[in-house]
Amino acid sequence: MKMFLEVETHCHTIASGHAYNTLEEMVLEAQRKGLKGICITDHGPEMPGSCSSLYFYNLVVVPRKINGIMVFRGCEANIVDYEGNIDIPQAALMRLDFVIASLHDVCIPSGTVSDHTRALIGAIKNPYIHCIGHPGNPLYEIDKEEVVLAAKEYKKAIEINNSSFYVREKSKENCIEILKLCKKHGVYIAMGSDAHYKADIGRCEITQKLVTEYEFPPELIVNKSLESFISFLKLHGKDIEI
Repeated sequence: MKMFLEVETHCHTIASGHAYNTLEEMVLEAQRKGLKGICITDHGPEMPGSCSSLYFYNLVVVPRKINGIMVFRGCEANIVDYEGNIDIPQAALMRLDFVIASLHDVCIPSGTVSDHTRALIGAIKNPYIHCIGHPGNPLYEIDKEEVVLAAKEYKKAIEINNSSFYVREKSKENCIEILKLCKKHGVYIAMGSDAHYKADIGRCEITQKLVTEYEFPPELIVNKSLESFISFLKLHGKDIEI
């Protein structure tokens, strides 16, 4: 099966507490769909029901390749305050390949546009965070251009999350505006499925339509190819061989 993307950058296993497949099941589904790589990005411990920090610290035991699929050790850290602090300790972050930081309503209350903007920019400044997850969430309205410009300065990626169009009402308008700003300022994006069940691995039909419609530069999509993803990680000191 030919996929629009070669690397899945955002998915969850049973370790997150509200997803339904094992790590190996997710990897094998990625292989079945023709992907070349997958990031395992379970939720940080502040998400109710999720795993402890030890889980992320110990992800180094997971093989780099399973059935020929590159496996990237990651997490979706929860932003826990308006300064952009997260729920994963630095010792664990240093051992991970790809870290997403996101705002979730069960981990931090909705505040003002200024609060949310400061939180995301604080996370962007963290050298161990590589991507901001689903920033189009209307529950956390932001100064979009300010966040995009911070991502540009620190060479971070902004996620266009395919799942948001189904589970976060009114996200689409925000995501389109963010996509346009990323194009305008030459900022990286990641296209993640946010799969919580294996069938959704690599699912990006809406994000694919948007990047095509708005002629977003393919070279700025970090997970367009395995090589582009590896190159993006190298910008942040991760030297991973294919």
